[in-house]
Amino acid sequence: MCGIVAGIAQRNVVPILIEGLKRLEYRGYDSAGIAVVHNQEIFRKREIGKVKALETLITADPIEGNLGIAHTRWATHGKPSTRNAHPHISCENVAVVHNGIIENHDHLRIELKQNGFKFTSETDTEVIVHKIAEQLQHTGNLLTAVQTTIESLEGAYALGVVYGEQPDTLIACRRGSPLVIGIGIGEYFIASDIAALLPVTQRFIFLDEGDIVELKIDSLQIYNEAGAPVERQVTESQLKPDSVDKGKYRHYMLKEIFEQPSAVAETLEGRFIDNRFQESAFGHNATEVFDQIKTVQILACGTSYHAGLVARYWFEELARVPCTIEVASEFRYRNPVISPDTLVVTLSQSGETADTLAALLEAKRLGVKHSLVICNAPESSLVRESDLVLMTRAGPEIGVASTKAFTTQLVALLMLVIAIGRRFGMRPELEANIVSQLFSLPGNIEKAIRLDATIEILAQRFADKSNALFLGRGAHYPIAMEGALKLKEISYIHAEAYPAGELKHGPLALIDSEMPVVTVAPNNNLLEKLKSNIQEVSARGGQLIVFMDETLADSDDENVQIVKMPSVSNIISPIIYTIPLQLLSYYVAVLKGTDVDQPRNLAKSVTVE
Repeated sequence: MCGIVAGIAQRNVVPILIEGLKRLEYRGYDSAGIAVVHNQEIFRKREIGKVKALETLITADPIEGNLGIAHTRWATHGKPSTRNAHPHISCENVAVVHNGIIENHDHLRIELKQNGFKFTSETDTEVIVHKIAEQLQHTGNLLTAVQTTIESLEGAYALGVVYGEQPDTLIACRRGSPLVIGIGIGEYFIASDIAALLPVTQRFIFLDEGDIVELKIDSLQIYNEAGAPVERQVTESQLKPDSVDKGKYRHYMLKEIFEQPSAVAETLEGRFIDNRFQESAFGHNATEVFDQIKTVQILACGTSYHAGLVARYWFEELARVPCTIEVASEFRYRNPVISPDTLVVTLSQSGETADTLAALLEAKRLGVKHSLVICNAPESSLVRESDLVLMTRAGPEIGVASTKAFTTQLVALLMLVIAIGRRFGMRPELEANIVSQLFSLPGNIEKAIRLDATIEILAQRFADKSNALFLGRGAHYPIAMEGALKLKEISYIHAEAYPAGELKHGPLALIDSEMPVVTVAPNNNLLEKLKSNIQEVSARGGQLIVFMDETLADSDDENVQIVKMPSVSNIISPIIYTIPLQLLSYYVAVLKGTDVDQPRNLAKSVTVE
């Protein structure tokens, strides 16, 4: 849940590493650091706070070298502080940066202390660098020392390692945490995300689980988990350095909200022939797999979990296939019962969500034969572990609060509903209607985005609030949950979501004139029920903001403010109604002055359990 950048080159790598750290800031972090090798010595700078503070420190007291490692840390073991920041050093000549969690660090720490190593931090990472230093006393070779060390580690890691006495070598390895190699001209780099390296290369190698790589200026050698030399495919990225810039927008989140019409269009592109969805979009053997499916099990976390909740309504109402959805972090620990003819569907923007990956592996252990991932990262761990794959093509999403990744996941899930529904008797006219609605999405999302100015004004009602309630029914209850999550994530307002029918079972006790109540009210078969729930809130002085179909009559209730939404089919309305809730959370956060793109305590890619 932090960022690694490292490199070996014939030039000073410090500016490259600092720029790489800046491009990883979206992942979330609390401190930053860098270590470079120069004249067989290691020079380190660390600073709490933003990368800019580290850059200022280096400007005042410069360091340089053609071999270096850098890191942004998101605290797991030990509070945010300079001494807990990476890189960590042992014996003044070995330095390590680490993503992940070492689960047996307490045991290793005791052993290392007994062997004379002194610890200066509270982190689990420090045991790694001391362990490597210990092995170097026996072997003198960095690659061998790292290979031996990782055999003793339990947990997840991506590592970058340098050794002062081998100033021509950078070692990197990964297990359970992503790491990519960037191939330059006479230089090599590693990073936890290709975004960090786009200014210097567009050629990448995505390391497999258990890989370890030795990088020199003129050579690259990868070894697999068994220690055998292997070759990995070189991928040419189509992303440009400016594809992760904010452009004309104040924040990445706003840019990504406005990118949703094009992101959805990209997700649909090339997956239909003569208005008929092509199952091969999920993989060459998708038809054979789908023919064997009797139920669907969705596993996801956070925003992706909300997408799965919406999909459950679609699967059961439109496709008439049994569907269950579970938070991935709970699935693997409750000893679940799952039949072999279940399709396990995982959802993850990054494809590296640790809990979701672990849940998928647990499902496989329990005998599930078929898995499918909906993801935005083509070389990620979940993609490699899944039988079938559908890429959302959302493009880089930098803001921690997910927007376009969520809507494109919903589009992908609706395409999956079509494919599975064919096996369960979905009528051709219903399929044709779903396809028609999918094609209408970019234009209707554009209409919803045009509410931007209205919602910016509406956000002022939340400027002095500490709590909010979100209500929805049916497939729009998960949309209410997503709206509440967005508000929590970036404005730090406590927000809860409830199925509107649950109001009288407790939440009504919260209602007063100071509690904003946001309600999602599309024109569907639950509308009259929802109107009754709205009246319950209004009668108790609650201040309601109702997102309602533009064809419905206005309310003359002084406690109710109506925001007119584009009139759309109930099939796609969950996707459309999420747009104004994204905008609302954004403008409330701007008013409150919070860090919209990098909210406190959060990381973009949750790669540790």
